[in-house]
Amino acid sequence: MELTTVWFALIAVLWVGYFCLEGFDFGVGMLLPVLSRNETERRVMINTIGPVWDGNEVWVLVAGGATFAAFPEWYATLFSGFYLPLLLILVALIVRGLSFEYRHKREADAWKGRWDLAIIWGSFVPAVLWGVAFANIVAGVPIDADKEFTGTLLTLLNPYGLLGGLVTLTLFATHGAMFVALKTDGDIRHRARDLSVRIGAVAALLAVVFLAWTQVKTGTAASAVVFVVAALSLVGALFAAMRGREGWAFVGTFLTIGLAVIGLFVALFPDVMPSTTDPAFSLTTTNAAATAYTLKVMTWVAVVFTPIVLGYQAWTYWVFRKRIAVHHIPSPVLADAAK
Repeated sequence: MELTTVWFALIAVLWVGYFCLEGFDFGVGMLLPVLSRNETERRVMINTIGPVWDGNEVWVLVAGGATFAAFPEWYATLFSGFYLPLLLILVALIVRGLSFEYRHKREADAWKGRWDLAIIWGSFVPAVLWGVAFANIVAGVPIDADKEFTGTLLTLLNPYGLLGGLVTLTLFATHGAMFVALKTDGDIRHRARDLSVRIGAVAALLAVVFLAWTQVKTGTAASAVVFVVAALSLVGALFAAMRGREGWAFVGTFLTIGLAVIGLFVALFPDVMPSTTDPAFSLTTTNAAATAYTLKVMTWVAVVFTPIVLGYQAWTYWVFRKRIAVHHIPSPVLADAAK
């Protein structure tokens, strides 16, 4: 197997890791005002992702760095053509990160309320725009002979791209609700489980339409198989949730998102960014790749450091595996209450 194909597959794996892990982060953030009824429950929800959200974001950084090193032409065309959506995602992630760090600095309700809005919108914006971006990557965008994107922001906001955004939005919300149900106890656990089924039903409908549309546009026999298994995984997750099996339900949504991303990359291969202007202008794993020596060095680096990163992140999840309930949250200390 050529190293260009290997690195295409590795980049796909990185995106699978990012969407499966950061996906429930986004879901928890978006559902903060829906599932929590008071400040204590909001703290419970935030604490479920508190130890892991920043580690989950590392996946997208590595995916971007790997794309830059392995496929510089793909990186250049993608980041220049999708500049505004990617900038909005970056700003949302920055604001969201700040909210986790600063929310607890003061006890004033107004202060916490503003940072809660930052968490909600900082989760909502990437959840939608990542779907829009990937839908357009798979379907193709206008690229000229110089490998430059010739469209505009409105080019990306097409019906297929917007449907992709709705799919990621609802899938991440379902995934997040499953995670809250898995990581909490008490009333919030039951509310999260019930909500995951309701949102999941909507996500299933949208996902089936989107994946069928993708299959018609650019799918292969292999991608069709992956898409069908992804759909079955989501159905299984919803049935597991209805029976109170939160662990299996979360595994189901995890597999659904992972398989959907794999299916998109399978449908995309051997292109990395198809051109709707002329298929001859499309970026492929061959004409967008770095030199063979660069790919060889990167491969050895990945062989050494990937197990270390995976082991560390697995250890983190194991350490913080226990459920959280409202009785685990201490009452806030109101210093100088007389003032």
